[in-house]
Amino acid sequence: MSDFLNTICRFTWLIPVLPLLAFGLILLTGRKGPGHGAYIGIAAISMSFVLSTLVAARTVIHAFGPGEFEPVMVQKLWVLVGSKPIFMGFAVDQLTAMMLVVVTTVAMLVQIYSTGYMHGDERYPRFFAYLSLFSAAMLSLVIADNLLLFFISWELVGLASYLLIGFWFARQSAMRAAKKAFIVTRVGDVGFFLGVLLIFAKTGELNFHKIFAAIPSLMNVTLWGVPVLPLAGLLLFMGAVGKSAQFPLHVWLPDAMEGPTPVSALIHAATMVAAGVYLVGRMYPVFAYAPHSVSLQTVAIIGAITAIFAATIALVQNDIKRVLAYSTISQLGYMMLGLGLGPAGFTAGLFHLMTHAFFKANMFLGSGSVIHGTGTQNMQEMGGLSKKMPWTYWTFFAGMLALAGVPGFAGFFSKDEILLEAYKNMPILFWVALAAAFLTAFYMTRLMALTFWGEPRSHEIHAHESPRNMTLPLVVLGVLSVCAGYVGWPGHNYFHHFIHFGETESEFSLFVMLLATGSGLLGIFAGWVIFVKKWIPSSLLREKMPIVYNLLVNKYYMDELYWAIVVVPLLWFTRVLAVFDQKIIDGIVNGVGYITLGFSIAYAWVDKHIIDGLVNLVGSSTERAGRTLRYAQTGVVQNYMLVVFLGVLVISLVYLFK
Repeated sequence: MSDFLNTICRFTWLIPVLPLLAFGLILLTGRKGPGHGAYIGIAAISMSFVLSTLVAARTVIHAFGPGEFEPVMVQKLWVLVGSKPIFMGFAVDQLTAMMLVVVTTVAMLVQIYSTGYMHGDERYPRFFAYLSLFSAAMLSLVIADNLLLFFISWELVGLASYLLIGFWFARQSAMRAAKKAFIVTRVGDVGFFLGVLLIFAKTGELNFHKIFAAIPSLMNVTLWGVPVLPLAGLLLFMGAVGKSAQFPLHVWLPDAMEGPTPVSALIHAATMVAAGVYLVGRMYPVFAYAPHSVSLQTVAIIGAITAIFAATIALVQNDIKRVLAYSTISQLGYMMLGLGLGPAGFTAGLFHLMTHAFFKANMFLGSGSVIHGTGTQNMQEMGGLSKKMPWTYWTFFAGMLALAGVPGFAGFFSKDEILLEAYKNMPILFWVALAAAFLTAFYMTRLMALTFWGEPRSHEIHAHESPRNMTLPLVVLGVLSVCAGYVGWPGHNYFHHFIHFGETESEFSLFVMLLATGSGLLGIFAGWVIFVKKWIPSSLLREKMPIVYNLLVNKYYMDELYWAIVVVPLLWFTRVLAVFDQKIIDGIVNGVGYITLGFSIAYAWVDKHIIDGLVNLVGSSTERAGRTLRYAQTGVVQNYMLVVFLGVLVISLVYLFK
């Protein structure tokens, strides 16, 4: 069995290749393909899931077996840069194995779910082609063993997200959301690319393991007086800030809800936003070994700010998908906070990445089921759906409890680990994260109350349960929302032993657990009081705090701020450039054209009257000479003899009188 699994690991490259082939095949066959293309995509990602599970099984066996774990690595020469060989390949370690299972599981369930949600769409095959491309790009990123392949896959993830967010491009809002996501994430990608160039310039390597081996030699290296390692870490983190929607580049993610809901589930759970967290985890030695851990502190602070910032905005959103979008931003902040807290936080952050993928995919697909069953995304128009959509309700409820950190559910285990590390290392950030945990439980209780509890608020909505191809993935993800966290049970933390940075044992604090659990339960109780029992009407809170309410409704005016300080100056600058182009550049070009035209006219006159005149003069002179000499050619012999005689006579006379 071990030999079989080792052999399977050599074919890890097939995991992203299979959905990539499905992408091409669906585009070629269109509606003529099996299931109008859907079955091709589902079959491909299912095979990738099976391979990922086998690869993960081999990794788990070796990680928990005797001896030191050795990752599987395969490399092939790709190109020579001067005399420097650049290799392409893949590597499978614990982090890779975990991500492969998470990505393929969620992607497979999303594609199955999409057969029901996207049924009847006019671009149905294209949707599954794009989903396959999205999955292939993320899986390629996960198995990459070098920064070059990682960056190529990173950009393909961005391209696929652009195509899927703007899938309904006939809608102006979807088109703008796709462009916004693409442009904002490119801002972070510029920093990421500069970080790659800096690392390659200072180490001469792109392979992860060789870069990590070269880190000790970079400890005292500077660039223009700035230490290289912290600078490289911050540049790489810029890419993560863009992709994982961290403050202040978070503004694209809520607008990405304009895409189909299965896309939202895939983006928020296992692909695009997870890529940024995975980048920090994959390049963790660059952050951890930087002098004074400047990079890690920045990661932790930005994560904490993002967590509380997005949680406050989620309090007042009425679009069910936007509540979940801001929730995702907040939870990504938690993951970054964990990663920024040191080796134990590294494990906690990635643990939360895994559990969050399952319960957030569950809730996004659940929101899609609600939209499918009601025809609206506005929670103010819903209510009382628990009786009409029981499968959606109970699975969504499991995800909500996991997100709120209720004991026994997946989010409880991973969120508590992050809070514990924050309490030990950066107490200020601990209290910020604890406040975010309270707000998370509060706004999720509000969502449940407005959507599923109480009585229907609109009699025009005739809700119905979704078909089985949509509810089955919900059930699977609902089970994972409960069970996924038990691999991190305190005292028997298998996840910590499996994925770690240095230390392999986790700690447990009853005090922190009680605080974390208390904050979550308090948030649920506050939401229940306000939105279920209505002992304190929410309208009263809006009246008492109008400034705060307006600030949150307008998302702290971040879009307006970007419009004022980025878009408007940029538009003004482009208008200035347009005027400069029309008046100066075009003037110079036109001036050169007029001068050239003048020279050409003058040259034409000289050519016609001088050059052609001289040529014509020579020709006409030759012609006249020919006409004159023609008379000497009479053809009469006597005339020729007379000319000869006269010539001889002249010569003789000249000679005689000389």
